[in-house]
Amino acid sequence: MAKITFITADNESITVEGTSGSVMELAVNNNIKGIDGDCGGVCSCATCHVHVEPEFVAKTGQAEELENDMLEFDDLTNEYSRLSCQLQVSEDLDGVVFKVAK
Repeated sequence: MAKITFITADNESITVEGTSGSVMELAVNNNIKGIDGDCGGVCSCATCHVHVEPEFVAKTGQAEELENDMLEFDDLTNEYSRLSCQLQVSEDLDGVVFKVAK
């Protein structure tokens, strides 16, 4: 089981637990404000954009080409940007902190 923390645009810290599925699904199922997942997780809308806290980048890895292409359409991207639909919940993500993009 992985405990994952989301920090919303309102600076609210919410820690949730999951064992499978995508980080986006975990966020949507736990009503994390700011993560909508409008496309259902097929990497075509960027409504699940998060910023990985720098100390956890090694756990999440880098975005692949398709994900980077989608992130190019968002004005609020930075070197820590990821689409949470492209991150799979696993014990490897235990303790990771994501800031929800505004």
